[in-house]
Amino acid sequence: MIPRYLVDIDLNALPVVEKDVIVIGAGIAGLFTALKASKHNDVLMITKKSLMDSNTRYAQGGIAAVISEDDSPAYHRHDTLVAGAGLCSEEAVDVLVHEGPKGVEDLVRMGTQFDQENGEYELTKEGAHSHRRILHANGDATGYEIVRALSEKAKGVPRIEVWDDHFVIDLVTADGECCGALVQKPDGSKLYVRGKATVLCSGGTGQLYRYTTNPDVATGDGVAMAFRAGAYIQDMEFIQFHPTSLCYPGAPRFLISEAVRGEGAVLRNIRGERFMDRYHEQLELAPRDVVARAIVSEMEATKSTFVYLDITHESPEMIRHRFPNIYEFCLNYGLDLTTDWIPVAPAAHYMMGGVKTDLHGETNIPRLFACGECSSTGVHGANRLASNSLSEAIVFGRRIVERINALEPLLNGLFDEPVSHSRANPPMQAVVEKRLKLQKVMVRHVGLNRDKKGLVRGLEELKRQLPFFYERLHTREEYEFANLLTCAMLTTEAAITREESRGAHYREDFPERDDRDWSRHTLLHREHGITIGADIR
Repeated sequence: MIPRYLVDIDLNALPVVEKDVIVIGAGIAGLFTALKASKHNDVLMITKKSLMDSNTRYAQGGIAAVISEDDSPAYHRHDTLVAGAGLCSEEAVDVLVHEGPKGVEDLVRMGTQFDQENGEYELTKEGAHSHRRILHANGDATGYEIVRALSEKAKGVPRIEVWDDHFVIDLVTADGECCGALVQKPDGSKLYVRGKATVLCSGGTGQLYRYTTNPDVATGDGVAMAFRAGAYIQDMEFIQFHPTSLCYPGAPRFLISEAVRGEGAVLRNIRGERFMDRYHEQLELAPRDVVARAIVSEMEATKSTFVYLDITHESPEMIRHRFPNIYEFCLNYGLDLTTDWIPVAPAAHYMMGGVKTDLHGETNIPRLFACGECSSTGVHGANRLASNSLSEAIVFGRRIVERINALEPLLNGLFDEPVSHSRANPPMQAVVEKRLKLQKVMVRHVGLNRDKKGLVRGLEELKRQLPFFYERLHTREEYEFANLLTCAMLTTEAAITREESRGAHYREDFPERDDRDWSRHTLLHREHGITIGADIR
């Protein structure tokens, strides 16, 4: 069993810092929530690197919201539900599509500059959207612009304190409530931060896989520490692989935005054949899981490690204007988006599941909230609709703050579990080797295509690493590996349990969607194990 805490420590012997609200992580979820909360609360933001290091920074396509007069919340709702493959919470989707435009207005007031044309927002269309509703910034640098604007604003707010290069090891609970976090400082010393509310904004689990569009910080820390604290973790089997990451010798798995296909790019196999018409009527704009599996099928059929993305039929001026960062990045590796077919392959991109929350972002542990990719609000279902993630973060960030503002101050200073002092030995094997081995297990057995034999074998291999939790950990890399191992086992257990194919979860031994038995969520809990939620039809 995974232990309650990663380290042996006497919390009563540690220095204590008191804050109203503790925000763990940065990105759009952390920054937006902190800014909203700071109006009535003293806020501490804790990041393990800096405010600029998050998945948001790398978001290219944009943010989905109903802005155009020919669009409507009903259309956005329909598109989201279709992409979610029957597992979305309709109530959560209603919240998203109706409150998203107000969130965009907030971002603009906070300094975000979205692209405009003739005085109006320049909207684009992405896969599985029926209308142009994607706002973007600097062509294909939307995430960077949002993080730039929000971090600049946060630095100017006296009631927001930022701790860079600090690692949150575990959440602290007392009488069933979350009352703060155990934090390690850059010098290795530890302290206890207490607050009336703790908000997890720690991002996803992209580093479970060798090939990912996510930065190095995406190690599932929030999900893992919430699981250890007793929160319910929902739908971890649904990992979205982005169909088109750059696949070129010497280059990182750089994201080639879905918006490129939205603007007319087509996919070709290495023989030069356009192939999406054999897989889906929406062709290149089919849901991401469909496109990603189609690419893998073509790669296997042609014995290749990539397919091509071709937008050379569009004007060079449009390409350079609309996708300046993608164009420049590819050019650095000798690839010209205006004249060359770009080699691409799927890579781990987004986690639909996460810490289960209600419509105000609160978990089953009072005073503990989750926002952004680490949360499972019910918006994304089995497969996230493109560009809904940034919208979700601002909509539920605002709702979390509404709930926090109604909370009474924290009174209890104790903590639930006495922590044993039994960890004597440091890790035996270099953690970098352990991490690479874990990633290989996940790619081989818990990737785009799954079956019971492979999943069970993968879980067995992962469980061989369980003794690691009982070794003496003290570095960020060791904590991250413990969190990755936790999330890897949660993902694999959920994937074994769901005996159907739906959205981003594809079982070769159960290739059909089964609405009769599986219109339900998987729920994981540290003490209760894995359970199946009520039918959501």
